Amino acid sequence: MMWLKQLFSRRRFDDDLSEEIREHLEEKIEELVGGCMSRKEATYVARREFGNVTLIEEESRKVWRWPSIENLFMDVRYGLRRLGKSPGFTAAAVLTLALGIGANTAVFTVVNGVLLRPMPFPEPERLFLVSFSPQHGAFEIGPSLSDHHYLEFRGQDRLFERIASFAGTRANLTEAGDPAQISAASVTIEFFATLQAKPQIGRGFLAEEDQPGHDNVVVLGNKLWKERFGSDPQILGKPIKLDGVSRTVIGIMPAGFDFPYDAEVWMPLGIRIDPHNSFARPVLGRLKTGASRQQAQAELETFAERLPLPTGENKKDWVAQIIPLKELLVANTRRSLLIFGGAVGFVLLIACANVANLFLTRAAGRGQEMAVRRALGAGRWPLVRHLLTESTLVSISGGAVGILLAFWGVPALIALAPAGKVPRFEMIRIDGSVLAFTLGLSVITSVVFGLAPTLQLTGREVRESLNQGGRSLTGRHEGVRSALAISEIALALILLAGAGLMLKSFLRLRTVNPGFEPANVMTMTVDLPDSAYRTAAQMRAFDARTLESLSKLPGVLAAGAVNWRPLGSELTMGDFQMEGGQQRPSSYIVDKPCVSPGYFRAMGIRLLRGREFDESDDAAAPGVVVISQSVAQTLWPGGDPLGRRISMEDQPKPGDWLTIVGVVDDVKQQGLAKKSDPAIYQPYLQVTHPFFLSHMTFVAKTASNPLGVASGMRRVLSEVDRDLPAQSITAMDNLIAATTGEPRFQARLLAVFAIMALALAVVGVYSVLAYAVAQRTHEIGIRMTLGAQTADVLRMFLRSALVLVGAGIVIGTAGALAVTRALAKFLFEVKPSDPVTFAVVALTLVCAALAACYIPARRAMSVDPLVALRYE
Repeated sequence: MMWLKQLFSRRRFDDDLSEEIREHLEEKIEELVGGCMSRKEATYVARREFGNVTLIEEESRKVWRWPSIENLFMDVRYGLRRLGKSPGFTAAAVLTLALGIGANTAVFTVVNGVLLRPMPFPEPERLFLVSFSPQHGAFEIGPSLSDHHYLEFRGQDRLFERIASFAGTRANLTEAGDPAQISAASVTIEFFATLQAKPQIGRGFLAEEDQPGHDNVVVLGNKLWKERFGSDPQILGKPIKLDGVSRTVIGIMPAGFDFPYDAEVWMPLGIRIDPHNSFARPVLGRLKTGASRQQAQAELETFAERLPLPTGENKKDWVAQIIPLKELLVANTRRSLLIFGGAVGFVLLIACANVANLFLTRAAGRGQEMAVRRALGAGRWPLVRHLLTESTLVSISGGAVGILLAFWGVPALIALAPAGKVPRFEMIRIDGSVLAFTLGLSVITSVVFGLAPTLQLTGREVRESLNQGGRSLTGRHEGVRSALAISEIALALILLAGAGLMLKSFLRLRTVNPGFEPANVMTMTVDLPDSAYRTAAQMRAFDARTLESLSKLPGVLAAGAVNWRPLGSELTMGDFQMEGGQQRPSSYIVDKPCVSPGYFRAMGIRLLRGREFDESDDAAAPGVVVISQSVAQTLWPGGDPLGRRISMEDQPKPGDWLTIVGVVDDVKQQGLAKKSDPAIYQPYLQVTHPFFLSHMTFVAKTASNPLGVASGMRRVLSEVDRDLPAQSITAMDNLIAATTGEPRFQARLLAVFAIMALALAVVGVYSVLAYAVAQRTHEIGIRMTLGAQTADVLRMFLRSALVLVGAGIVIGTAGALAVTRALAKFLFEVKPSDPVTFAVVALTLVCAALAACYIPARRAMSVDPLVALRYE
């Protein structure tokens, strides 16, 4: 490592080298003087024999093996001096790049945390989801296995070390402070071992703890342990109340572990076959060492081939999949993040084009300098290295400022995102990998924007550059600068088109009629634990008491209840039978909500025919239903459905038939962007199965701001059951806003990137025209001397601007038509090639470009011909 020591002690080594050469030279002179030669003649002869001292010093440095690094240091010092002499140019270039690099760093930080970081488990690459489930058709669900399939696959599998099933749920925590509903997970006993996750304190589940009578145990999450139990290590072995059931705490998980579904507690799940119901749950497995995903996929497909499907199911709709476990969290986010990454990539390209234009402008004044340096012996490569060093210094400075912007931009990006829509939130941070990405991006951008000016400056003949002087590069640079401006406009158009499509889609989504009136409606959702509410009669009694108290609250105009509210995350769907042997359409299924009397009035759902439910529609009365309009139109087009009878049973008995007494408007049950579901409503007073009554949302229609009754609803719930917490108390307007939160976020973010791109493109057009005016001042003077008017000059530059914009719009439109197809999944009632959006975007670019050329055009119009003719 002697060369490093020499590098950092350069001056001492230079002095030593010069001194040594002088000593050798002096010795030769003294030798010649001793031979009867005069000192002057001896000095002349010695220097001729010794050779070029400077060349010898350079050759000696090469022997020392560090000239290339020294040259790099010299280039850096010289580049810093040059940039320091042009502070305006340097600041503009650094800030432009900082904008592009900062935006890319912020988005990459999110992408890295959400998509690229491995799951926080040992050997996460061996963890996969095992799924055989319908991915098309009416019963499409996420990756899962039915209980029957899970047990059978677990028994015959040979490639997985362990397999576990799990499900997310909610649990009411009581006798640990105020009652609260917390996120819980029911997991098979192999769950923790499959993930290789061990409790921080205590243990996981034992083999027998999934059996009835032994399953009243629980593992606590670290956060819940600290917040509710004060980090008490003596909590092990003590009972806590979940859904009214006493469960013994056996373990505490380490901080940060909350898989799956942000769970705060884990309870054992025993998988048992229910002959009357089929449950499907996610299943994860850890592959054995040496086993591959492809082998597991082949094994699962072989297994699935021999499985019988439920009656009426099409085998083409069922898919066997081995999926990386991370996909459970990021599958719905991946495409959005990749699109945002592409958008900021376009912003960076526009920023690079802008800085390249700045460097070209600067290069026009350095042509003679480069020619002189080459005439004095400098090679092309040292000049290229020097110029690229300057661009790298600018780019790295832009990257440093960009990182500072990213420290502000990442929190802003997350704040813009709808709550709960960014998975793996805790993994999003700026760290070494993000800094390495930014450094690499800075180096790449330095080459992208620095290469064109460098080749322009070093690629000309020396004589040509010296003869043509300061204006020698104008014509050559003009084409490159125009091409860069056109590319900026094209890229800006692509981003503006994407943002315009997303904005139009979002605005259309906001105008969708959900089928009810959300204004002044407050909702309260509760889950009744089966430990306290074992029968349907107990649940109906709870609902009746709650509804009676809610209807008496000040400001409440109407109150009602529904088991699965509109725009919720869950619902009950199924088929039904029609009286008289009439057949319903193939695969036709409906939502099956049960509601209270007054529900339709409280929600503002229009009654189109017949009547609503009332208190007389109880268990002692004949069964009745209310159907939605789409059901009536599908089953009895042009006819009257009132008085017709249907049954929810596969083999109806005489008492199972339900009479249709009313028709109501269709409701958007699953989301504003989806079609209204056909629905058959049953009165909750006639529902006898506890499953359909254990989850209930109460709605209260108020005369004014619904938030005013929130405290009253909490008080009512406490009075009816002091141990029962509310899952949520939310205004219906807020629930509507939540459903549009993700498209709102996507539209906003793309709009921000598009505005940045538009601003940079406008600056690019302005710089091209301003430079053209400066370089053509002499020409303008000649034209005006020969009779041209200011209007002629104005038209000349407006024509130049419109040519740039027109070319950019043509190229950008072609690119946008190809790129915006990736947005099709996110658009609602808007085509990716929407002509109105493209026309508005093109008009916006034209107006922005004309505004950008206003100042250069005014400057050209004000040129004094006498001054211009002397301009050089």
